[in-house]
Amino acid sequence: MKLAIMQPYLFPYIGYFQLMHAADKFVILDDVNHIKRGWINRNRILVNGKDYLFSIPIKNASQNNLILECELSEDPWKQKFLKTIEMNYKKSSEFEEVFPVISNIVNCQEKNLSRYIFYHFQKIFEFLQMEICVIPSSSIYKTEHLKAQEKIIEICKKEKALYYINPIGGTELYDKKKFIAENIQLRFLKTNSILYKQNAEKFVPWLSIIDVLMFNTRQTIIEFLEQYTLIENE
Repeated sequence: MKLAIMQPYLFPYIGYFQLMHAADKFVILDDVNHIKRGWINRNRILVNGKDYLFSIPIKNASQNNLILECELSEDPWKQKFLKTIEMNYKKSSEFEEVFPVISNIVNCQEKNLSRYIFYHFQKIFEFLQMEICVIPSSSIYKTEHLKAQEKIIEICKKEKALYYINPIGGTELYDKKKFIAENIQLRFLKTNSILYKQNAEKFVPWLSIIDVLMFNTRQTIIEFLEQYTLIENE
């Protein structure tokens, strides 16, 4: 069984979705401390044809709080955010199909950040007509007392995972020998070059899944999810 574990990110880039797709089971790591100015509630879209960083306001965003303790702000950000998306993507090829999905996600009444992100993953994969097994780490694993690598290994053991898949940027975070000692193989996912037509003079890579959805058909996105390489940790 292949397992992947990541902190919950809202509207992340295509590589995050590739990781979810590559695993048999995906664990949302929500019983760890929130990281301010991380990617949990931020990402990038096209605004006026240029790279723009959006940020969804959340309450209790202290690094002393766990992600599962954070809540979405009650500020009237939803209407403004949807208007920004509409104004900048209304001429995209898939807007008519995709905007209602994004609107449904944004207007979800769930206030808890972790559950809100869980819901948004469900809706995106539902739109893509794909099934994915996603589990919040806080729901069953009870590993709050463990940190970093030890937490990951314990979740892998509980799931009897043979492979643990992580983004390529995490190659320095893990000790291969400790995973091998538990009969777990480390693999790192490297996203291949993904290009598509945008409303921009020059292609802007690695934007939010919102951008990918707006300019590509379901079938093309499903093909994108397969465009990665799994690398063994040396």
